[in-house]
Amino acid sequence: MSATRTPLKLILATSLLLPLSNVAQAATVLKLAYAENSQPVKEALQYIGKAVSEKTKGEVTIQYFPDSQLGGERELVEMAQVGAIDLTKVSSGLLESFSPYYGVFSLPYLFENQEAFYKVMDNPDIMTPVYQSTAGQGFTGVGWYDSGARSFYMSKGPIKTVDDLKGKKIRVMQSETSINSMKLLGASPIAMSQAEVYTSLQQGIIDGAENNEFALTIARHGEVAKHYSYDMHTRIPDIIVMSNLTTSKLTPEQMSALNEAIQESIEVEKSAWQKEMKKTRELAQSQFGVEFYDIDTSPFKAAVQPIYDQLQNKPELYQLFQQISQVN
Repeated sequence: MSATRTPLKLILATSLLLPLSNVAQAATVLKLAYAENSQPVKEALQYIGKAVSEKTKGEVTIQYFPDSQLGGERELVEMAQVGAIDLTKVSSGLLESFSPYYGVFSLPYLFENQEAFYKVMDNPDIMTPVYQSTAGQGFTGVGWYDSGARSFYMSKGPIKTVDDLKGKKIRVMQSETSINSMKLLGASPIAMSQAEVYTSLQQGIIDGAENNEFALTIARHGEVAKHYSYDMHTRIPDIIVMSNLTTSKLTPEQMSALNEAIQESIEVEKSAWQKEMKKTRELAQSQFGVEFYDIDTSPFKAAVQPIYDQLQNKPELYQLFQQISQVN
C-alpha cells in the first residue's frame, strides 16, 4: 500500500465511524468490513450481526461496510491491525503474506475432497495455531468460510491435460505458492487483482484464470471464458479476521457470544454455499454458455510434486501438512 493511500483509507474509516460515539453507552458497536463476495458469504456475515445482538440482548451490535467501501482485502487487514475495524473476511491466500502457515492451504491438490477439507477446517487442533500465527501482528483468525475449489477457466479452449497449460498466461492470486504451482504445470502465472481479470481475458492479456464457479457469473467472466475444467487444484478457505483491540471492548460473556455467532455462521455459509453453487453452474451453462469438463488430475498432481519435496525443508509447515494429510 502506498504511503499516501493508507491515511486516506484510515481517515475514511474514522469519519464513517465518528457518529457511533453517540450510540447509547449500553451498546458496543463493532465494525465489520468486507470486499466484494458471493451471496453465501454475505448471508453468513449478516448472520453474525443478528446472532450476536440476540445473544447479548442488544449489548453488542455490528455495523457493516460491505462491497469494498473501505478498500480491498489487504487494506481491510491493515485496518484490523490498527483497530480501525473489528472484523473482516479475507482469503487465506492473502494471509500467506502475513503468516507462512496460510500458504499451506495454497498447496496444489492438498485435499482429496470437500469432506476432508471440512474436517481439517473444523479441527481446532489444526486451525488454532494457524489462527494465532498472526497474533503478533495485531489480528487473529476466528473462523473460516468455504470458498469452493479453484479450477481453470479459459477463453479459447479447455484445459484437459498438463500440456494444455504450457505457455498459457494464467491469472493467479498474489501467492508465492500459487505462482510456483502454475510454473510447475508449465503455465505463465500473472498475479493481478480480481477486478482486472475480465478485461484481461477480453483483450487477450491472459489466456485464462483459476477460481471457483462464482467467478463465471458474479464477475461475469463466463462472458469471455467459456471453458471450465474441474481440476480442483486448491480449496483455499476464506478466513474471518478479528482485530486484537476488539477484545478490550467486550466482556468475557460478550466475547463468548460473538465467538458462538461466528461459529454458527460457518454452518450457515456451508449450507448456503452448496445451494448457491448448484444454481451458479446451471446459470453459467444456460445464460453464459460455459462448458464444464471433468478431467484426470493424476498428471497434474505428479507435475507439482516438487513443491511437496521442498516443503520438508520447512519443518513447521511440513508438520502442518502432515496433520492435514492424516485427515485426508
